[in-house]
Amino acid sequence: MSQLVTGEAVALDLREAALPSRLLAAFIDGLVQGGVFYFLVFVFLAVGAPSAAAGVAITIVLFLGTGLGYPVAMETLWRGKTLGKAAMGLRVVRVDSGPIVFRQAFVRVIIGLFVELPGITLYSAGVICSLVNSRGKRLGDLAAGTIVIQERVTGGTQQFYAVMPPPLIPWAQTLDLSGLPDDLALSVRSFLARAPQMSDASRADLGGRLAAAVGAVTAPPPPPGTPGWAYLTAILAERRRRAELAAVPVPPPSYAPAPPALQASPQPDPPAVPPEGGFHLPG
Repeated sequence: MSQLVTGEAVALDLREAALPSRLLAAFIDGLVQGGVFYFLVFVFLAVGAPSAAAGVAITIVLFLGTGLGYPVAMETLWRGKTLGKAAMGLRVVRVDSGPIVFRQAFVRVIIGLFVELPGITLYSAGVICSLVNSRGKRLGDLAAGTIVIQERVTGGTQQFYAVMPPPLIPWAQTLDLSGLPDDLALSVRSFLARAPQMSDASRADLGGRLAAAVGAVTAPPPPPGTPGWAYLTAILAERRRRAELAAVPVPPPSYAPAPPALQASPQPDPPAVPPEGGFHLPG
């Protein structure tokens, strides 16, 4: 079992999918694919192919369409699920727990189709790889950087949704979050979820210590006078935003350099974190 952490610092207490459940999911998907394939073949035979060669070509296209198109389309559009995986409670995710995209779905399926397909390795390559790999990955997962997990989300960490305070947007976009560890982000999220039920003294003490810990591993510091709740919320919201952008890469916009006269003059650094005891929630 392993704990994966999303960009918004939601802990996913997930088990790597066991081989029997993966095989059963593959069997269900195989039934679906086989049913669709033979139905389409029957339709084309009923219509009639113009020649034997055309019939063979149509059969190959239908085979690739159901064998490749079905799992790639389902896993891309359904965030890592197919009908078989959904029935078994499985999902394909990236190794960093993010949702897979078309490229990763295509790589893992194309290897499964042409390397692990019955008649080539009789699925032995995928089964052996899953058995010897510590996280149950088959060849397609190793190539695509993915993992199949048994979904189970830890309770108690989904009550808080970090929304970026508008005044902090320009500052948050300049943050260096590379040093923020997952366990600290999880502690911040858990604290913000429970803060309304805490006493003022406990909230101020724990909030101040968390703000100091976050301030020690992130930069630049927040603007002067930033409330503790806003500072920590902005950190989580920006972390989630960047994780979502990483999941679907977007080409960076190009900006013309600002004229020298419009460049900002250096400003003194604000304090690193909100002052101790200054953590409070909005009224």
